[in-house]
Amino acid sequence: MSDRFAERMRDESVRSDTRLVADFAAIYCGAKHKDRARPPIASDASVLGVYGNRVPHMCEECAGHIRYAEKRRAFCPKDPKPFCAHCDTHCYKRDESDWQRQMMSYAGPRSMFHGYAIPGIKHALEAMKWKREMARRQADGPTATEDDAAR
Repeated sequence: MSDRFAERMRDESVRSDTRLVADFAAIYCGAKHKDRARPPIASDASVLGVYGNRVPHMCEECAGHIRYAEKRRAFCPKDPKPFCAHCDTHCYKRDESDWQRQMMSYAGPRSMFHGYAIPGIKHALEAMKWKREMARRQADGPTATEDDAAR
């Protein structure tokens, strides 16, 4: 584990995002991988105590995806960080991004039954705000930089 990773994991927003994605992965794994052993996740973030005494349990496959997501979140260049789905910088590898999308689309709607109703509402409001912003940008037309690149 790098010093930079440990430093970034001290930031409460990074810790909160990391816990949230791991908890969603645990919801997904609990439903999709019932037949697999699901021990508490062993990762750099868990060693740093990011999960506290609520360490999520998941299979090794899902844990590998979460270890990858922990690093991506810790080293995200955006501040404030948008939702990955709304970001213009895609730092996930294609297969990891596909897994995240699949996991989130399964766990997101079910998260309200696992104590995540308020974050779910915040996410929905942020998504609506993002969609309005994208529609406004399209209505405004290309920027000067985009127009120059087209020539």
